[in-house]
Order: sequence, then structure tokens, then C-alpha cells
Amino acid sequence: MNMREKIEAAAARYPDQRSAIMPALLIAQKEHGHLPGPVLEEVADILNVERIWVYELATFYTLFHTEPVGMFHLQLCDNVSCMLRGSEALLKHLEAMLGITKGGTTPEGLFTLSTVECLGACEMAPVMQVGDDYHGDLDFARVDALLDRLRAVARQATGPVLAPAAPPGE
Repeated sequence: MNMREKIEAAAARYPDQRSAIMPALLIAQKEHGHLPGPVLEEVADILNVERIWVYELATFYTLFHTEPVGMFHLQLCDNVSCMLRGSEALLKHLEAMLGITKGGTTPEGLFTLSTVECLGACEMAPVMQVGDDYHGDLDFARVDALLDRLRAVARQATGPVLAPAAPPGE
């Protein structure tokens, strides 16, 4: 089934085509990896809705990406609960360990680092979402272990070309 057929099938479950925008965007993002302008326009055309409605949803929700992201999108919550429990220091640590700043992607395309307003998991602050998984009660050691696990997953998927990055200054 191609993207159009998948979106049409999803849209058939809704009484109003506008209600199908989010499921359609999820389908399109899974197909293309991200949602550049032409893909957003295609989704609007398939659903026969205003393009601005599709654009608004794609740019509002952090689960949608209008630009390419790395194999692992690290989304660190920076809302008040996480900030009070050290998310600012964790962000600096992640930037140093990955050699990128917030909003950047590592040169090999493995990690993209972002902050998000709230992940709705204050009980496990500070928390970070990677793909569909939440990782909470984070500290430097847990973040480092998570990065090592993700690199191991990437090596299994792509081969040994992705070596662990050395911390800056080593």
C-alpha cells in the first residue's frame, strides 16, 4: 500500500477530513523520514484540506519534523520540573558529549538534540524522549549509558562504522 492509500484508509475513519491530518502526517513522516514542504502539500491535497491546516499541525507538535533528524532524536524536556532537577546541566553535558548544540545533528547523522517544552512525565524528571521511549531520572551517568546503548543499536543496524565519540579534550 502506498502513502496515498494509507492516508486515504486512515482518513476514512474520520467524519471530517481535517480530523485525519495528524494520522496522515504520521504516515507521511514514516514514509519520508521528515515532512518537507512538498510532502505537507501532498498530505493536504490527499485530504482535500487547506495547506495551512497541515502546516500548522506539522510545525506545532514536536513529534513532527519538517527538517531531517538523526537516527536518534534526543528530546530533552526543559520545562520547570525538569529544569529544577538538572535538565540545563544535562543539556550542556549532551552538547559536550555529542559535539553539537541544541538543534544540531551529529556529522554522521546518528543524533539530533532538541529541547521540548513538556513531555508530561514530571514524576521522572529530568526526562528525555528518544523516538517513542521516555528515559527519566536522568543524570550524567544515565545519559552516558543511554548514548552507549544507542550507539550499539546503531552499530548493529549499520555496521561498525559508528565508533563511540570521545568526550571533548581527550
